[in-house]
Amino acid sequence: MKAFRICVTAVSIVVEQTIVCAVALAPSVFVWRAALDAAHVDSVSHPVVISLLIVPSYVLFALCLMPVSAATTWMTGARTPQRMTVPIADMSWPLMRWVHYMTATHIVRLFAGTLFRGSPMWTAYVRMNGARIGRHVYINTLSIADHNLLEIGDDVVIGADVHISGHTVEGGVLKTAPVRVGSKVMIGVGSVIDIDVDIGSDCQLGALTFVPKHSRLAAHAIYVGIPARHLGELSM
Repeated sequence: MKAFRICVTAVSIVVEQTIVCAVALAPSVFVWRAALDAAHVDSVSHPVVISLLIVPSYVLFALCLMPVSAATTWMTGARTPQRMTVPIADMSWPLMRWVHYMTATHIVRLFAGTLFRGSPMWTAYVRMNGARIGRHVYINTLSIADHNLLEIGDDVVIGADVHISGHTVEGGVLKTAPVRVGSKVMIGVGSVIDIDVDIGSDCQLGALTFVPKHSRLAAHAIYVGIPARHLGELSM
């Protein structure tokens, strides 16, 4: 049964992501077709048209990939189960569903994240992919996972290379839990937020801060260090 579950998951991932990428690529293909039909094959303008289309077509593909992938994971029910504790060796269906979700997220991160991180488009994708996100949120990192387990308030800035995850692996066991970030929070560059963390509103985390699992950070406070320690109150 383990081998069966692995094979079914692998095949479904390949088929699904092939379709997702094909649908996302279709608008770029139509643009190429129209542009090349407009240029004569033997004309001097032909290589010029090709050169000019490379970057815009890739940007268009990346823009289309985000909503198409998010819609597909929603339709297939690929999500990280909440508060799951399961041995990886069991290769259970909930674990396979998590692998499916993580794979889809990774493909978007690879092809679109490097272009759009820190922009409203990247925040919109994370929201479409399952996260509950407020207004004026800027996510300048690709190292966030398990989007459906994330809750982020309004006016939040997440710095570069911040790691936020709704899962961890301990002793061969996968554990998942939600992560909540309140409103008006600033998370410094390179910080790590573990599972089942609740960050209060109007909170600031200094660069390279590590927040261990099950932590509760008070509102209107400054935290720094490894692990995070209370440095003082935030001036109002």
